[in-house]
Amino acid sequence: MEKDELDAWLEKHPAWIYEGGAISADFKFVDFTEAFAFLAVVAKLSDEQDHHAKIENLYNRVKLTLTTHDAGNQVTERDLVLAEKISEWKGL
Repeated sequence: MEKDELDAWLEKHPAWIYEGGAISADFKFVDFTEAFAFLAVVAKLSDEQDHHAKIENLYNRVKLTLTTHDAGNQVTERDLVLAEKISEWKGL
C-alpha cells in the first residue's frame, strides 16, 4: 500500500494510528463485560472478512492491531476494510 493512500485513510479514521508496520486503535469501555461484548463483534466481523486482528484486552480496555501477514506484515486493503467495519460498528 502506498504511504499517501494510508495517510489519507488515517486522516479519515483518527481512532487508528500507524505504528510498527501496522494500524492499531485503543478502545475504552465501562467495564470488562462491555469490552468482551465488543470483542465478540470484532470476532464476527473478522470471520466475515477472513482477516483477524491482534487483540490485547485488559479489563475495560481493548487494543486492536491489524497487519497482513501474507503481505510481509504490511498494511493492506484488507486491514483497512476490517478497521473501517469495526469503526462503523463502534460509531467512530
